[in-house]
Amino acid sequence: MSNSIVIVRSDNKIITALFHERELVTIGIEAEEKKPRVGDIYIGRIRNIVKNINGAFVEIADKEVCYLPLSENMSPVFCDGKERRSADECKTDVANGVKGEKVLNSRPLRIGDELLVQIAKDTAKSKAPLATADINLTGRYVVLVKGKSTIGVSSKITVDSERDRLKNLVRAYLENDLGFIVRTNAVTAKDEDITAEIESLKEQYKTLTTKKVHGLCFTKVYSAPSSYILEVRDGYSYEIDSIRTDDKEIYESLKEYMSLYSKEELKKLELYEDKNISLSVLYGLEGKLQKALSDKVWLDSGAYLVIQPTEALVSIDVNTGKAIAGKQNTEETFFKVNCEAAVEIAAQLRLRNLSGIIIVDFIDMKEEEHRKQLLALLKEEIAKDHITTRLIDMTPLGLVELTRQRIRKPIHESDSYITR
Repeated sequence: MSNSIVIVRSDNKIITALFHERELVTIGIEAEEKKPRVGDIYIGRIRNIVKNINGAFVEIADKEVCYLPLSENMSPVFCDGKERRSADECKTDVANGVKGEKVLNSRPLRIGDELLVQIAKDTAKSKAPLATADINLTGRYVVLVKGKSTIGVSSKITVDSERDRLKNLVRAYLENDLGFIVRTNAVTAKDEDITAEIESLKEQYKTLTTKKVHGLCFTKVYSAPSSYILEVRDGYSYEIDSIRTDDKEIYESLKEYMSLYSKEELKKLELYEDKNISLSVLYGLEGKLQKALSDKVWLDSGAYLVIQPTEALVSIDVNTGKAIAGKQNTEETFFKVNCEAAVEIAAQLRLRNLSGIIIVDFIDMKEEEHRKQLLALLKEEIAKDHITTRLIDMTPLGLVELTRQRIRKPIHESDSYITR
């Protein structure tokens, strides 16, 4: 079975699709407009502080504002004054008796303060992007986290001995205000590759906080990788057999990135150059994308799902449709339809990149054993997702609550659909 990442450019949009054989598994759409995206880091200026919501609005460009939640544990890197240093460094100097340095962290944030902020969450409809002052830098194997001198390990690494081994490997690199999260990809990586990445991330962080903070306000000091590079970086490399694009610029960008960070994967990269049929047509991307945007998803049994995202949650309704026609044992039919729906729902969450609270209205079943088996199947299917997805519970009416971590925009929120 082959898994392929396919990347094409269409009408100033970049479409990244993951295929299992010819079955579309995930699809992402990124407009080439230069808007702030998750991971970008700016020198921002506090424009307003709203005490009743314990947050600040930070301007990162002309008329471009993000929302910064405030907390007691926040560890900002200030960019005020000639000697631009982190608040923690100022604290250390005072503790050591050094005088003359303005201790910026000894007071609350003020309107006009300049500091490093990182986009943590995309713009959602009318809301401003969510930002954080606790910078993190993500690599293939680890995430460097400012403000926490701890080691976290991906919950998908479940073997205790492996978790302990990775923690011990990373522990030597902890600093007073820097911690790390070990990613799932680290399980299959060589120790030297993990430690080399840690050193690289620490060097990037040092450059940000000692050199780039001297830039002008509203300067973008770090650009997050493009979505297609993230797909290559964040995917499990052992699951991918080929990375194909018919765009020369995208190909060169991927080649440059992979040469630096994953040389062993370069052999999987391919520039598709067939002039007779485009890569998009070859994989039927346009039709598959439009299908992924449809509210209704038909199942083989004749039943169907209705998927309706709202601002508060995602509602998924399971309907018997034609599946019940001519059936005598409705309880058994309902159980089979629900099981078929559970498999498809897990696939649709990943395909559409749905996130947040997800409520599934399964067909009501009378037998408790059927309920237990359905939940077990759904739990098994969502465990295959690379993005953290949790099953909360089922109510007596058959409503199941799920949560799925938001990493990037779901495709229904994107204004970057393929259009002709």
